[in-house]
Amino acid sequence: MSVFKDNWNGYDGKRWRVSLRYTDWQGKKKQHDKRGFETKKDALAYERDFLAKKSKDINMGFGVFIDVYLSDIKPQIKLNTYRTKVHIINTHIRPYFEEKSLSEISPTDILQWQNELLSKRDENDKGYAQTYLRTLQNQLTAILNHAVRYYDLAKNPCSKGKKMGKAKAKEMLFWTKDEYTKFADAIKDKPISYYAFEILYWTGVRMSEMLALERGDINLEKRTLKIDKQVQRIDGIEYTTTPKTDKGNRVIELPEFLCNELEDYFGMIYKIDEHTRLFNITKSYLHHEMDRGSKAAGVKRIRIHDLRHSACAALIELGFSPVQIAERLGHESATITMRYAHLYPSVQRTMADKLNDMFHDEPDFEDDDESEESEE
Repeated sequence: MSVFKDNWNGYDGKRWRVSLRYTDWQGKKKQHDKRGFETKKDALAYERDFLAKKSKDINMGFGVFIDVYLSDIKPQIKLNTYRTKVHIINTHIRPYFEEKSLSEISPTDILQWQNELLSKRDENDKGYAQTYLRTLQNQLTAILNHAVRYYDLAKNPCSKGKKMGKAKAKEMLFWTKDEYTKFADAIKDKPISYYAFEILYWTGVRMSEMLALERGDINLEKRTLKIDKQVQRIDGIEYTTTPKTDKGNRVIELPEFLCNELEDYFGMIYKIDEHTRLFNITKSYLHHEMDRGSKAAGVKRIRIHDLRHSACAALIELGFSPVQIAERLGHESATITMRYAHLYPSVQRTMADKLNDMFHDEPDFEDDDESEESEE
């Protein structure tokens, strides 16, 4: 019998124990023991879930499968991404589905879950943002796709219904050069703020990448900036990790004026060396400076991440290709870059004008007078 009363360590038969043998994923026989259950029912439930987990039984409880899913993906993703997933799952997915078995979840269950989230309101009668709802939908879909791919679930019940929320926000904000210049002038009284935002606007790097920059990452002679790390703060602890994506590892060419500014900034830093962090500040500090500078300059308040949009839009207007821009910004593909094309309608107009000019172009003639007569 694998579940029995435990007399070990003073339990005196007041607690229950699970002791069983199972076959692991490599086909090896193993022994598993778990003590301290207050009731036989709890011990039997643990035994059932443990064996279901090890045998890839799709009748395991969905709450148990969530733990399996998180255990499977944790070594494959960044810590901050993992923590975000855990929060989303435990807040919005686990409470609704954990009492069901994995195989029992139906498209109707998905629909009812969606309707519950769509109906939620805060004290101001405001619901979840459409982009956040899509994030929740994508996470549940990912969990069930994992079950289909690795645990023999026949079909993802999310595939039959309509997706909840929207993939992107209605409006993507950005600053023109004039708006940014007004903002920059307003924060010049704090050099660390000014130079941090100069890098963000003129290079389009992510805030986490900018915060990780060291003196050795900038070569003033070659006019380059190397991105090979980012800073993340999780539970109050700061971590330095690799960039968000593989394409995030890149070398960015810098304009001469920005190199001159950074040379001045380096001179302000006490005992600077190759490993000195250039911006030993926090994201909350930058948000505060964005508030202060926007108000003082009289320009619309945008998110710090929108400076990246601004950089992308400016490069589009200057005529650089999506591939060139994607390499500079560290986008995984040029397709991501093309989402920003609408930010500068003038680009579309320029394209139209060039096509119009091409249509009306006349062939060159050796004799200018003959060309004029031909047109008449």
